[in-house]
Amino acid sequence: MTSTAMTPATTVNPVLRVAPAAPAVAAAHFRASLAFHTDVSDVAAALAAGGDPGFVLVDSRSTEAWDRGRVPGAVHLPTALVPERAAELLDPSVPVVTYCWGPGCDGATRAALALAELGHRVKEMLGGFEYWVREGFAFETSRGRGRRAPDPLTAPVDAGDCGC
Repeated sequence: MTSTAMTPATTVNPVLRVAPAAPAVAAAHFRASLAFHTDVSDVAAALAAGGDPGFVLVDSRSTEAWDRGRVPGAVHLPTALVPERAAELLDPSVPVVTYCWGPGCDGATRAALALAELGHRVKEMLGGFEYWVREGFAFETSRGRGRRAPDPLTAPVDAGDCGC
């Protein structure tokens, strides 16, 4: 005799619906990710250390965006102009770090792709100009320098660093 009673539905944890990768596979993935990306805090620390940071920082936004604010010392090279202007602005032996507006914009990714296709070693700065400003780092505009208070949701306000 079969039971007509319903068995309770098994709920699947949405986080574990797809099992995590094996540790060696995960390590390879995250190591590769770090070869392609850097973050705002690490770029700021490298630039603040003085001397040659070992890379050139490229702002890939439009001239209007550049005028509204940029990272001090960045080179302005809009994504659309990479093929025609990279050779005059960048030394192919020096790694490049690209940035655009922020995490919702893929301009830095497209600029990094264009530069890689021209033979440059390149990383993308995660967070872009938005997180540079939100983390309280100095910026330049067409009117001069500025700095905003760090956003406590993005930067350690009461500590030297986030510990990561």
